[in-house]
Amino acid sequence: MDTEIAPDLPPASPPLSYAFARMHGIVVAEGASGIPVLAHRPGAAREALLEARRAFGAPIRPEQMSADAFSNLVAKTYSQSDLTSSADAAIGDPQDLSQLASGLPKTSDLLDDADDAPVIRLINGILQEAIRSRASDIHVEPYEERLSVRFRIDGTLTEKLSLPARLAPVLVSRVKVMARLDIANKRIPQDGRFSLNLGERQIDVRVSTLPARHGERLVMRILEKDSQGIGLSELGMDAAMLTDFQSMLARPNGIILVTGPTGSGKTTTLYGALSTLNDGTRNVLTVEDPVEYALDGIGQTQVNDKVGMSFAAGLRAILRQDPDVVMVGEIRDPETAEIAVQAALTGHLVLSTVHTNSAVAAIARLRDMGVEPFLLSSTVTALVAQRLVRRLCDHCKTPYTPTPSECAELGVKAGATFHKPVGCMQCQNIGYQGRLGLYEMVINDDTLRQMIHDGASDTDMSAYAFANRHTLLQSGADAVLEGATSSEEVLRVCSAKTTDAI
Repeated sequence: MDTEIAPDLPPASPPLSYAFARMHGIVVAEGASGIPVLAHRPGAAREALLEARRAFGAPIRPEQMSADAFSNLVAKTYSQSDLTSSADAAIGDPQDLSQLASGLPKTSDLLDDADDAPVIRLINGILQEAIRSRASDIHVEPYEERLSVRFRIDGTLTEKLSLPARLAPVLVSRVKVMARLDIANKRIPQDGRFSLNLGERQIDVRVSTLPARHGERLVMRILEKDSQGIGLSELGMDAAMLTDFQSMLARPNGIILVTGPTGSGKTTTLYGALSTLNDGTRNVLTVEDPVEYALDGIGQTQVNDKVGMSFAAGLRAILRQDPDVVMVGEIRDPETAEIAVQAALTGHLVLSTVHTNSAVAAIARLRDMGVEPFLLSSTVTALVAQRLVRRLCDHCKTPYTPTPSECAELGVKAGATFHKPVGCMQCQNIGYQGRLGLYEMVINDDTLRQMIHDGASDTDMSAYAFANRHTLLQSGADAVLEGATSSEEVLRVCSAKTTDAI
């Protein structure tokens, strides 16, 4: 019978080796009552359970878990790492990492610590800690006196390690070897990727290097291959906006654009839309740079500029594949914009992103790319702008009464109750845990279509579009009033302009 295990409390030193746990599906964990149990996945062999009990050295009760719960428990139990001690070992034993290139496997398992070379253990420890901390990016930054390792967690950077500067070339070279990059060439930017396993979780790491004054800067983006993403209902849109967005997706043709700066969650929103459209009755094709998450049932193509596979070339090719829905990762040049418009005119539903600061500004951006206003007015059906703010930790947030100036900045009536971050063990003393989406949406109706056709200004179009709809700032104000985030977070990502009191 499946039993509830407390996976957040793994033993400090697991009595069973990772290789044994992975092979036989058995791990020692702390049960819900605080008593150690022998957690195992379905189908574990009786002989293996007896051997695990012998290795534990004391009577212990076996408890079965589901396969998914067991995988998560193994990852948490065996991914605990002491980064500082790993770093100290690496400093004393630098290695010539170029010799490892030929024998490096395509996929390595971080938890299988057969090779304990100091620099390898350091990098493994950094990656394990980043994944455990839900970091999206790892920044390795060399300076004159030190090497800084920072994690981007919930959109903000936090320094996790400060190492001697002499360790920088060793660490960077090792990561370049893993990503199949040229370790001898340190004067040009390079991009690569490598795959690894954390237990049974498949992780993809995108690597980017950039020459800097004191060495090469390194950024690693962490992507979980098997992540299913989130559905539209989980994005954070209010009920009315979600209904409108779903109605736009139900149309057979047109262009839906999601706008915002880098890291604002645009791709996540598009994947949520694709998941809704992927019902088996449509041919859904994408061209992306890169393909961040694999979606079953959807044809995904990756941009490769080195061989001439640009967004425009990919979009032109997939239009010959009889698609119903087309997703273009980004419209960044006139050719891609023109093909996307033509695809919408010929009966396809096109989803894409544009880097602009507001929803209405996407119209001006496409006009600057050379798309005629009359084509925009007849093809663009919806524009969505979004931002991500950090969500307040539910365990430690504290209510307070804001000053009149704070209320005025958000356009909220005086006397409202706001919440502020405090910090506790649950959120690692940050005060925030997770992120929340803020949205504004523009629906292209007859009036707005005429304004686009006539070349109206962004100000006039915004005044009409948001007469009865919430802007990003107003969406943020609602989140503050609900206690989901703080006013500082909203003002950090949204324009601090006075709006009518709500």
